[in-house]
Amino acid sequence: MDTSLAAAAVTAEASAPATASTEPSAAPDASPAASSSSAAAAGAEDLAGGVASLSLDERFDLLMSIGEECIQPDELKRLLQNKPVPICYDGFEPSGRMHIAQGVVKAINVNKMIRAGCKVKIWIADWFAQLNNKMGGDLKKIQTVGRYMIEIWKAAGMNLDGVEFLWSSEEINRRANEYWPLVMDIGRKNNIKRITRCCTIMGRSDNEELTAAQIFYPCMQCADIFFLKADICQLGMDQRKVNMLAREYCDDIKRKNKPIILSHHMLPGFKEGQEKMSKSDPTSAIFMEDDEAQVNLKIKQAFCPPKIVDKNPCLEYIQYIVFPWFDKLEVVRKENNGGNKTFLTMDELVADYEAGDLHPADVKPALAKAINEILKPVRDHFNSSSEAKILLNTVKKYRVSN
Repeated sequence: MDTSLAAAAVTAEASAPATASTEPSAAPDASPAASSSSAAAAGAEDLAGGVASLSLDERFDLLMSIGEECIQPDELKRLLQNKPVPICYDGFEPSGRMHIAQGVVKAINVNKMIRAGCKVKIWIADWFAQLNNKMGGDLKKIQTVGRYMIEIWKAAGMNLDGVEFLWSSEEINRRANEYWPLVMDIGRKNNIKRITRCCTIMGRSDNEELTAAQIFYPCMQCADIFFLKADICQLGMDQRKVNMLAREYCDDIKRKNKPIILSHHMLPGFKEGQEKMSKSDPTSAIFMEDDEAQVNLKIKQAFCPPKIVDKNPCLEYIQYIVFPWFDKLEVVRKENNGGNKTFLTMDELVADYEAGDLHPADVKPALAKAINEILKPVRDHFNSSSEAKILLNTVKKYRVSN
């Protein structure tokens, strides 16, 4: 097949309204967690009606609040003006237990996108995890992890009314005649140096020795954006390079409507100098099913220098998790230490912290209490659901592979 047909198909789709099933797909043997209820399907159909409750500027501001960076804001506003229900693409590699940066932040962002009137397609990148040698490349284990992660988002309060979960292995096989010519065309239009620069999206250094399978990965992830008919790519800043590759590909095929890149902030680990939370270092990450004592201990031991705001992980978790969730942080302390105080803005908290009026010994218990409150429904779910408990115990036995 002539791969130029793929580019023509992508260009033709650029001006056509995206369509999507309201029923999520499931990998073979997937649990009911991967399937939407009839109520969720009905909710998805009402997304356009819900948009009427927000003005264009309110929808725009809501989406912009997700991103550390947006490419391009003017394109985003034009999209919201012209398309009642834009398609947002997010995705994840099922690669082990879920930490709160992935669990809570994704739930917050997805809920914002739905409130802004978007339909969210979450790409369960099981084949990509296999290419990247996660779970030792065992696809059955990878799919088990994927089902466990969906269970967590359900329990954590992700609004599934406007969400469609899609398993990459199933969708690519089902529409192989669309997918592979597109991957091939992206590969033809880029050299190896350009593609290897994108390999950081896998958590790999661009000078690291890569397998041939891992070279496929950026071409495939770039293809996903067009394959899913995504208007907005809502991924972390660590995925920026491949998202920009997709915009460059639009120039190559002369497509005017480029995907809008809305990249969220990457939360650090709890240890000094850790730019990104890591599953391979359990002491640096809070997992979504950690018990209260584990959360308290990890936060107690976290790096949190007095009066220093920059690169302070505890303050970042307050900014990106606690405030978006509760709209406040409650600090409980003795009268001789300043007494109880409720902070309603991050600016107010930062001012007190830099002045020394708010101490790490005040911040850490307040942060731990808030995180434990967020995680309680998840713990309850995994304690009360036998199916969820089996999934968790199975995933805990898996060795995390880099």
